[in-house]
Amino acid sequence: MARTLLYLVRHGEQDSDETGSDPGLSELGRRQARRLGQRLRAVPFHAVHHGPAARAAQTAEEIAAFLPGVPVHECRFAADVTPVPAPGRADQAVPQRYADFVDAVPEQERDPGAVRAQAAVNHWGRVGDVDRHELVVTHNFVIGWAVRHALDAPYWRWLGLNQFNCGLTIVQWRSDAPPTLVSFNDIGHLPPGERGQPPVELLT
Repeated sequence: MARTLLYLVRHGEQDSDETGSDPGLSELGRRQARRLGQRLRAVPFHAVHHGPAARAAQTAEEIAAFLPGVPVHECRFAADVTPVPAPGRADQAVPQRYADFVDAVPEQERDPGAVRAQAAVNHWGRVGDVDRHELVVTHNFVIGWAVRHALDAPYWRWLGLNQFNCGLTIVQWRSDAPPTLVSFNDIGHLPPGERGQPPVELLT
């Protein structure tokens, strides 16, 4: 039975000193991406897909240097979006502790009813006649939504599923089974000094 293995990567650390609305990678972000490229160089990817943001495109470029012959292209499904409840949908309400965050999402980033996020999952999760390995460089909330989908979790549960920069999440689809979460936020390729700011508070 054929399967699709989707390798989801959050872009590398962005350059906080860069001006403008679309910052590229910091030097640390580039090192993070190269570390991941080294780790993935033996995977037989069909393609590398990335969102339109500069930090996603540059992350894909650094990784692709270790994947000779694998096509790289911009993918609209990998754009940065934030799922928010659709108006009037009580079944999509978020817990009160997240309400202020959701209310503050800028208009251009809002994805009411997660229409765009779910379209991305449906697009990437197709299963054909042969095994496929697809690499997608995207953003934190898009990956969180894909994980929520794989686990068949409540609508709001993408909240709190946070990835390190260049963390690796893998989801598998098969035609004879529901999607499977293979790994989540794997940072084994990043030395402690190159992990950047943790996406959640870690206990040490």
